[in-house]
Amino acid sequence: MMAAPADIRIDGELRRNESMSRHTSWRAGGPADWFYVPSSIEDLQHFLSELDDAEPVFWHGVGSNLLVRDGGIRGVVISAGKILRNLERTDSHAVTAGAGLPCTQLARQCVRWGLGPAEFFAGIPGTVGGALAMNAGAHGGETWERVASVRTIDREGRLHERLPADYEIGYRSVTGPANEWFLEAHLHFDPAGSSDAETMNAMLERRKATQPLGLPSCGSVFRNPPADHAARLIEAAGLKGFMLGGAEVSQKHANFIINREDATATDIENLIEHVQRTVREVHAVELVHEVRIVGERVT
Repeated sequence: MMAAPADIRIDGELRRNESMSRHTSWRAGGPADWFYVPSSIEDLQHFLSELDDAEPVFWHGVGSNLLVRDGGIRGVVISAGKILRNLERTDSHAVTAGAGLPCTQLARQCVRWGLGPAEFFAGIPGTVGGALAMNAGAHGGETWERVASVRTIDREGRLHERLPADYEIGYRSVTGPANEWFLEAHLHFDPAGSSDAETMNAMLERRKATQPLGLPSCGSVFRNPPADHAARLIEAAGLKGFMLGGAEVSQKHANFIINREDATATDIENLIEHVQRTVREVHAVELVHEVRIVGERVT
């Protein structure tokens, strides 16, 4: 017999009406009905196997590329990042990395190990799981170029080993088996390539100099259109520094929207839509946001 979240015996934490503003890099968003932090993969498997099939499930990483609307998320938010931070070198040019591992940490350790070109991961503001989910990239590298296989968990708590052929991979998009979430990735690096700390540190310094890293944001909001850059189009449309409510188009990098003055999720989404409309009118280009927008609007 399937159970409601509160009726399942778990070793982890289960919280009611948890504000998602505490769990997104924008520091905005409404409450989740339930917020579950598993203590282990086994705990997670048990929870999913017992959970009522009718209960919606939303998988949460660190919230670095996520906007939760002010009405919040119905069902259960699962935040398994704390138990998925493993990193193991499996041969001279391969590693296994947990989905909760920060990409910057992955890059630093791979450089220390002297693996092939891995430093581009330092330019991805999030975790391995988030990078897998959207084929994140930076400095000319993309996540799925390095993926040999992934391990996933499904809605019933069963584990799977998947190959890249099981997914449709595109620019900042990944489509695969429904109702499965990434637990870890087996990554392989080109033996003919090289990486070094100096190159990685230069990337990090460039990121620090060109992006508003000290302020609440989600990183790049929009995908780059073919043969152009979203930031250039937004700046050329005169939108740098433009504000709606407490949300502002960054004056440092136009493809960042920052929470300047206690912005609501509605402020941020309205500004995203305003930027899209303006760029469409000025440049006849349709910007597509790469940030994930979820939850219910406030009516």
